[in-house]
Amino acid sequence: MQNRDMTFDFTDMRVLVTGGGVGIGLGIVRSFAEQGARVAFTWKTHEPDRALLDEIAELGGNAPIAFQLDATDEAQVNEVVALAADALGGLDVLVNNVGGMVQRSTIDKMSLELWHQVMDVNLTSCFLVTRAALSHLDDGSAIINVASLAGQNGGGPGASAYGASKAAMIGLTKAWAKEFAPRRIRVNAVAPGLILDTPFHEQFNTAEGRAAGIASIPLNKPGYPADVAGPTLWLANPRASGFVSGATIDVNGGANFS
Repeated sequence: MQNRDMTFDFTDMRVLVTGGGVGIGLGIVRSFAEQGARVAFTWKTHEPDRALLDEIAELGGNAPIAFQLDATDEAQVNEVVALAADALGGLDVLVNNVGGMVQRSTIDKMSLELWHQVMDVNLTSCFLVTRAALSHLDDGSAIINVASLAGQNGGGPGASAYGASKAAMIGLTKAWAKEFAPRRIRVNAVAPGLILDTPFHEQFNTAEGRAAGIASIPLNKPGYPADVAGPTLWLANPRASGFVSGATIDVNGGANFS
């Protein structure tokens, strides 16, 4: 029987996190940096200031690199992923975190434009970034897609497009786990539920809605970005999860079956 060291030492591991300037993405960036990884991340609207970059650098000794990116723009994605990989000297981990609901809408009132916007920001971005990163990922690397509980239960009122896009991400995770297996690239997903301290719930939920959501969670508490970062690091660690691929890890306090 093999005796494996399960410590999360990511010293000099090369990590790219999309949408890493705020919320869940920032929590993932912080956690990788704290464990010694060299991290590049993208942002679109939440530009990191010098103080934040310095704070992250102090966690593990490596200064993060930030790139502005519209992850739905093919040309931008190809350029920025290449720049990030070049700055890091290649990639060991890709975290596809870019996503959003855009706005709540029932299908009878939803425009085709809104439908495409939701699909693009959640699903097309994941496709474009992963495709661009493949040539920079070493064999044996890890890809982690940030899906959602909504991809499993359909989401709340007016979130059908969002739920569908996140369900498709889970499907892509399984398909890519098989497609990239010859290179031993593991592809997994995390599916967060109610995660506070994020723009998502500040924009698309109310105080009453958050309270009701917490009350429905078996653990009777919300999650926070660090709660998503932990499983993400576990999935990125080849010693801890080297035989895990195509899986979706629920991060919702038991809400998916309550």
